Parts: sequence; structure tokens; C-alpha cells
Amino acid sequence: MDDVKQEIAVAAAALVVDEGLDYGAAKQRALRGLGLPARTPLPDNLLVEAHVREHIAIFHADTQPGELRALRELALQWMERFSDYQPLIGGAVWHGTATALNDLYLQLFADDPKDIEIALINQNLDYDATTVTGLHGQPVEALTLVAHCPALQSRVLVHLLVNDTLAQRGALQPDEAGRKSRGDARALRNLLLESESSTL
Repeated sequence: MDDVKQEIAVAAAALVVDEGLDYGAAKQRALRGLGLPARTPLPDNLLVEAHVREHIAIFHADTQPGELRALRELALQWMERFSDYQPLIGGAVWHGTATALNDLYLQLFADDPKDIEIALINQNLDYDATTVTGLHGQPVEALTLVAHCPALQSRVLVHLLVNDTLAQRGALQPDEAGRKSRGDARALRNLLLESESSTL
């Protein structure tokens, strides 16, 4: 294993966990922090994630499981709220590395993406709209709201990524590690039940 990539991954993982940076930004900042040339090859996300798990186990083992559970419960509430749009959860909340600093990212699907904005307006929910890269590399709209999370006593950003219904094809394909890259509400409920039974 390339020692430099390991060093970058360790530094990036600390930034992901302790400052809530996304993997890309964390790797770039780690690169600068270590004084390495801008063209230095970066570690892949799987290596960074391995060090994120290690960092959590060493420094946040007492708090992270509760924070993860709170975010998963909040995500489930929003998935149920938008159940008409076949929501999927991915990222750190799905893979189990989320802390209180993480946002929620939900993939929603609609024949007419404007239907989701109308649903937000009908529920009197304020949101900001931006364009991001979607599931298959296409630009999609992301509707960002602020949700209160009582369990964390804080506010959490919820990003609703609005996809065309056709984008559901391949949305549950395994990631590069062979894991399920996302899950639906039932799968998230199962994760919550598993974590509950493991703590009994």
C-alpha cells in the first residue's frame, strides 16, 4: 500500500469525522495540510472510509452510535413523509459512519420532478434549490431543507435529490466494495432494528 496515500487517508478521515467535510474536500485539505504537491495521487473513497471507521472507533465510540441512530430515525421520518417518491438513503447514514455533523441525502423519483417541489410548497416547507450531479452523472435538482433533530438537539440539513423515475434503474446496484449502495425505508428500518437488538 502506498504510504503517502495512507497518510492522506488518515488525515482526510479525521476531517470527515471531526469537521463534517465530504470525502473530496477532506482529501484536498489533507493534501494541503500535509504539504504535498497538488498532483499527488489521492486515496480512493474506500480507503478513506476504512480510516473513518477506525477514527470513529478510537475517538468517538461512545457518542457516534447514538448520533447515527438519531440521523437514521430522522431520515426514516423524511422517507415516510415522501414515500410517494420511492425515497432511497445512501452515504454515511446508510453505511453507518455518520456523526452529528453529517447531512441527510435522500434520492427521490418522480415522472415530473416539479411534483416534489409542489409537495414541499403544499407542506409549507422552505427550501433552497441547487443543481448537483445525480445518480448516473446527470445534473439533478437538490432541494435542501433544515430539519430539527430532537435527539441531537440540533438542526440537520436534509437534501432531497430529485430524479426522473427512469433513474431508479441501477440505483440499488452494489458499490465498488460490493455493498448495497443505498436502501429504501424498509431496509433502513431493518438497520435500526439490528442496531437495537445488538445493544440489548
